[in-house]
Amino acid sequence: MTKPPPRSAAERKEHVLELLESEEDAWVATASPQAEVTQIPLSFAWTGTVLILSTPAESPTGRNLAGSAAVRIALGATRDVVLIEGRVRAYGAARVPAELADLFAAKIHWDPREETGREYAFFEVEPVKVQSWREENELKGRTLMREGQWLV
Repeated sequence: MTKPPPRSAAERKEHVLELLESEEDAWVATASPQAEVTQIPLSFAWTGTVLILSTPAESPTGRNLAGSAAVRIALGATRDVVLIEGRVRAYGAARVPAELADLFAAKIHWDPREETGREYAFFEVEPVKVQSWREENELKGRTLMREGQWLV
């Protein structure tokens, strides 16, 4: 099987932004203060600058996100990887800015603020590092964002 030629950094960035706009779910990896790692799929909405996530506040992932400033998010398949490391800002359902929660609800067709019996928290994730690659021939130059700044 012939591998396609490597994409340029600009093509990879465009692909990342397309995925952030079109996808609804991502793998979200967090860790507790005791270094207990959790990785689960969560729905997200993209504002153009940050990802918005929501999960029960008392779930392991909710506690980890609320207690840490860092998260790793994966989009795509194993042969079309997008890894995002980000800084987290946590909001309780009563304190989340309406524009963020409204965007999430519109994209996912579900509003966690309307849930009863469980309190959902919202999390704003600002990307600080973004990597993208498909095959080994794209490993070089896979970092597209560093310290919150696009390199392309």
